[in-house]
Amino acid sequence: MSTLLSSLGRWSFRHPWRVLVAWLIILGVAGGGALVLNQGTDNSFSIPGTESQDGLEQLSRSFPQVSGTNAQFIVVAADGDSITDDEYRDPIADAVDELSDLDGVLAVTSPYDEMIEGMINEDETAAIVQLQFDGQATDVSAETKDALTASVDTLVGELPDGSQTELGGDLFAISIPGVTLTEAVGVVIALLVLIVTFRSFVVAGLPLLTAMLGVGISMAGIFAATAFASVSSTTPLLALMLGLAVGIDYALFIMARHQDQVRDGVDPEESAARAVGTAGSAVVFAGITVLIALIGLGFAGIPFLTTMGIAASVAVAVAVAIAVTLTPAVLGFLKGRIVGRPKKVRATLRQAQGSDRPAQGSSKGPRRGFSDRWVGGVTKHPVLTSLAVVIGLGVVAVPALSLNLALPNAGVLAADDEARQSYDLVADEFGPGFNGPLVLTGTIVTSTDPLTLMEDLGDAVAEIDGVKEVALATPNETADTGIVQVIPETAPDDPATSDLVRELRSHHDEWLEEFGIDVKVTGFTAVAIDISDQLGNALLPFGVFVIGLSLILLTIVFRSLWVPITAALGYLLSIVAAFGVVGAVFEWGWFADALHVAKVGPIISFMPIILMGVLFGLAMDYQVFLVSRMREDFVHDPDGRSPDRSVRRGAALRAVRSGFTGSAKVVTAAGLIMFAVFVAFVPEGDSSLKPIALGLAAGIAIDAFLVRMTLIPALMAILGERAWEIPKWLEKILPSVDIEGEAVERERHLLSWPGDDSIVAADDLVLSADAPILEGVTLRIAPGAALIATGLDGRVRRALALAVAGRLTPDAGRLRVAGHLLPGRAPWVRNHVGCVLVDDADAALIDLREALRGAPTLVVIDGIDRFTGGQRDQATAMLQDAAAAAASRVEAGTSRPLAVFATASDPALARTILAEAAWPAAQLVDLRPFIDAPTDITEVNA
Repeated sequence: MSTLLSSLGRWSFRHPWRVLVAWLIILGVAGGGALVLNQGTDNSFSIPGTESQDGLEQLSRSFPQVSGTNAQFIVVAADGDSITDDEYRDPIADAVDELSDLDGVLAVTSPYDEMIEGMINEDETAAIVQLQFDGQATDVSAETKDALTASVDTLVGELPDGSQTELGGDLFAISIPGVTLTEAVGVVIALLVLIVTFRSFVVAGLPLLTAMLGVGISMAGIFAATAFASVSSTTPLLALMLGLAVGIDYALFIMARHQDQVRDGVDPEESAARAVGTAGSAVVFAGITVLIALIGLGFAGIPFLTTMGIAASVAVAVAVAIAVTLTPAVLGFLKGRIVGRPKKVRATLRQAQGSDRPAQGSSKGPRRGFSDRWVGGVTKHPVLTSLAVVIGLGVVAVPALSLNLALPNAGVLAADDEARQSYDLVADEFGPGFNGPLVLTGTIVTSTDPLTLMEDLGDAVAEIDGVKEVALATPNETADTGIVQVIPETAPDDPATSDLVRELRSHHDEWLEEFGIDVKVTGFTAVAIDISDQLGNALLPFGVFVIGLSLILLTIVFRSLWVPITAALGYLLSIVAAFGVVGAVFEWGWFADALHVAKVGPIISFMPIILMGVLFGLAMDYQVFLVSRMREDFVHDPDGRSPDRSVRRGAALRAVRSGFTGSAKVVTAAGLIMFAVFVAFVPEGDSSLKPIALGLAAGIAIDAFLVRMTLIPALMAILGERAWEIPKWLEKILPSVDIEGEAVERERHLLSWPGDDSIVAADDLVLSADAPILEGVTLRIAPGAALIATGLDGRVRRALALAVAGRLTPDAGRLRVAGHLLPGRAPWVRNHVGCVLVDDADAALIDLREALRGAPTLVVIDGIDRFTGGQRDQATAMLQDAAAAAASRVEAGTSRPLAVFATASDPALARTILAEAAWPAAQLVDLRPFIDAPTDITEVNA
């Protein structure tokens, strides 16, 4: 991956206009799609397969008057008046008649209807008018909402002075979140951090511009997708937060590596390629972990949450793609102007200007940077540091025990919102349960007296603890479905209401036997409770998924057991501490006023699972960028391979310190940027998004600065060299994933090797399976030349042929084929170098014809001497034609001559075949000197 990204980065650097125009075209297409296809967001929550959802679907078919969304307004009489007086009754009755004619209104319930109970409070000081609409809230047109508001405003003018009227209900309960100027503060802070990091105003703005382009594309794509899927209003803002944060950070990682390399004298183009191959590889890996975690939100089995995860993952994917393509393209525009003015340059300028003031601390040698002093203190007292962090975060996590989960309702809106005022007024006059009635429904087609049956069921329900009253118990017009409307004693987001729903459902069998009704508990409050319960049940499997995923991925990346374990434990600490911060603010009320929390109480129910998924990916970002640098320094330290454990321990400790110092600046900047972007959504953010934003901001700060930059170095210091040990059996089965750019660095070091134009060059090549097969193989094939490897068992020769063709990875040594270093460039070699295995001569002829198509510079033939008779003549003819075609291309200056690498048990016959084709002087290489264990050759899987 690193070599592929390096080539991509180099191409983007060379062709910046093409890359920029391509992304602008994508933005234009996405924006056009959003303008044409946008159907608006949908704030209706559903959860297929649950009892509450099944009940709603049944009601929509047989009792639509109570199945859709509702609105209501409350009228409170002036002091000393009664709501039953004529001066209140007549205007309210007129308003009911007028509202009955609105489009989409199925029914309007008058509080004075003799069939309805509970719409006038016990003191007769307040009354409620309810409206039932056809469909969900998003199905109600803006014109209908405006007409409803106008009618209520007209009613206010007709009521006696001193009365109070507020409009609310489910139709107005959910606010549509939007972006405010407060969110821009996070971008400004991010810009300041980037200026400090790069020490250049121009360079600092580039990550912001690329991130905003990515956000624009992903946001437009999300709105275009509303034509094909239901998207909640919270989804675009979550994608905005994530896309902006990771987009800035990913560009920062690549540009910071590039800037350091250019300052060290590396050519800008080469530096851009290296930066994308090294830091870009880590960016891709980190982005993939975020994608997997977000897509894993589908564990909950809730459609709107799955859609939210997919939309956010698209934003992250776009950010990754822009980071590895547009970032090097932007660097191509800048060329060498990314250096900025680091401190050492300013110091040199001062000296050149003749300043005779000694540098601060010059008498004591070079001044240590803050990161060097920090990691020195952490690793000097690692046990004490670890205990302090763990205990401290444990204390911070205590409020998490108080977390209650619920879906948002009008009660969490801003205090000046009319729907919130209606919610509070209804709670004051009628009790909190009136804001979240429950509905029991069932089929009653077998009943001969449906009215009495429903009254009896209503009486049984009224006896349940937690039920304040039964407002309605009636069959529908066709007497095939009945409903019981239950008013709980507690608010819809109160845990006691959830307990009541479970209690009502526990009587299912009893009521089925007594009344013959298959009762379902439904209603929007029950749906919200079911969603919260299912989300709570999904937390454990989702947690196991992300923790298990982190252990597997980090084991593959770092070739270690302890590094993944410490990373996973650190992630758990970050999560519970972030939950604790959210609980302290939204449950305990700490700093609630300062953060403009509208109401202290339950947290939006999908906050924990989103926080776990997002923070997992971001925590892995920091883990990879910090610890990969430590691993790189340990691997490159000669003492790390010493047989003396104490020497290896010293190397490990030095690697922790040097790796931390080398990456701390970038990780600090990344953490600050993400914290700023997330925390900016807290003060004025949407009430649903506010706890998520606060949790992410707290989680990022805790994970980046306390866990990754404090606890992890301390634990690595305690572990020492053991941190990098792994059982040999596990090492063998793990796939190789180069996210640290080792292949890119290897190509850099071997850039001038072999020093000639050989088509194939191998030095000290080692091929093995369970035991070494070939060791120390050295060979060269010039352009247009041919080489025949012989002298050993056919399986050994095949192993070498597969290695030259890029199909088998060498265990050690150097191998370059057609100018491409293996194994890093193996995909290119496999696509451009034909490999013919002559087991079946007829089939091999077909493979040879395919291998010689196009303009190859090398063809590999294993067992060329197996061609006999007519097959031999055909093979020779094909090789002759290919050699002649290659010679023509050489004369035209478009290609190099065709070279052949062949293996054979009969070298004389093989040489004859090649001589008859076009290679009379084919070189012979006897492999016997390179054999290590000729009596124990392991079968090689072709």
